[in-house]
Amino acid sequence: MAPIPGSGLAKGLAVTLRTMTRKTVTEQYPDAQPELPPRTRGVIGLFEENCTVCMLCARECPDWCIYIDSHKETVPPAAPGGRERSRNVLDRFAIDFSLCMYCGICIEVCPFDALFWSPEFEYAETDIHELTHERDKLREWMWTVPAPPALDPAAEEPKELVAARKAAEKLAAAQATSNAPQPPESNTPQGGES
Repeated sequence: MAPIPGSGLAKGLAVTLRTMTRKTVTEQYPDAQPELPPRTRGVIGLFEENCTVCMLCARECPDWCIYIDSHKETVPPAAPGGRERSRNVLDRFAIDFSLCMYCGICIEVCPFDALFWSPEFEYAETDIHELTHERDKLREWMWTVPAPPALDPAAEEPKELVAARKAAEKLAAAQATSNAPQPPESNTPQGGES
């Protein structure tokens, strides 16, 4: 069946009339804070203790807005006779939020969970140079990162936890058997002679 000429215009006018009769709702920001979804992308927080200076976040960033400087230190051997090891020490970690496009690639590629999304979005500055947040400022944003959502109670337990629990139980069982009192040795000679 062919559409009636002008039916699209009538539908459009009907939507306009319905909208005109409704009361407008304006959020009174900044007096009233907006209700943000739980996965809001605001600013990126740095959990410095987890950062191993692997540079994956800086390499994968499409805007090249992450700046990392580090140096190597030698660590003494853990056991006598072992060899010294070297490790990277973080000197500078900065994100230039005037360049960042909030894609989240840096957070996804971080293998050690050192970067997190914070829902904070109020960090406007009057000078564009102040939008480069150094590691002390990025650490402050970590306090605003929400806790991860609870796991589904019907979901199966992660394989890593199952393996860790089995290893812990095996170790506890081995320690329990080694700490158990040994039966006293009998003085009877071997071979059945009495």
